Amino acid sequence: MTYFEILQSFHLTVLQWTAICFAVFLLGLSKSGIKGIGIIIVLILAFVFGEKASTGILLPMLICADIFAVVYYNKHAQWSYIKKLLPAMVIGVLVGVWVGNDISEVVFKRIMAVIIIGSVLIMFYMENRKSTTVPTNKWFSNSAGFLAGFTTMVGNLAGPISDIYFLAMRLPKNEFIGTAAWLFFIINVFKLPFHFFVWKTVSVETLVLNSILIPMVILGFFLGAYIVKLISNVNYRRFVLIVTALGGIIMLIR
Repeated sequence: MTYFEILQSFHLTVLQWTAICFAVFLLGLSKSGIKGIGIIIVLILAFVFGEKASTGILLPMLICADIFAVVYYNKHAQWSYIKKLLPAMVIGVLVGVWVGNDISEVVFKRIMAVIIIGSVLIMFYMENRKSTTVPTNKWFSNSAGFLAGFTTMVGNLAGPISDIYFLAMRLPKNEFIGTAAWLFFIINVFKLPFHFFVWKTVSVETLVLNSILIPMVILGFFLGAYIVKLISNVNYRRFVLIVTALGGIIMLIR
């Protein structure tokens, strides 16, 4: 099939194209540092393509946005946190590959919603306590890493988990974004072969669809990077907490 025949084979309406372009634009915003909106992206694409198929369609665009993020925020990355999280994330991804075909979508979404909202409540408590101490035990980092790895494989929903972890570590705005950018670039590339060869959710056809959406990712990223510059560290933390909490509520009632 030709390029345009492949695009037509998705049988997307004008409304669906509009929704997809909006979701991809939000993806660019999210990867630029405007955290907490990832759940909205996942919900829109799942509505159009279905839960599992949407994960494969989203992944290459995530990697594209990750590349822009690691280049733009590279000097701010804190590798000590990446090294703490990455081993447990890899294990979480592998478990996600194994159970991804069998777990009930309803059960998964409810568990995720509880984890997200519970994590946000803990963070609100820590913020209001005005404590400057950060969790340093391996249990905390390993738990966050495993949950992030599992949820990113099953539903591209690791953002809230990692956001809570980096907020708990009291990372400043740019360090927060730069560290998350490198972490997810590495883990998303690691996930790609499983989507190709195990789940078969990434194909030539989905990559063709991705190619026409990339400009919206780029537009969203650079607009988001400009907006992030205008937000103070304190307001950035509040924004991430509030939007993450709203995302958890949306997932719970969906």
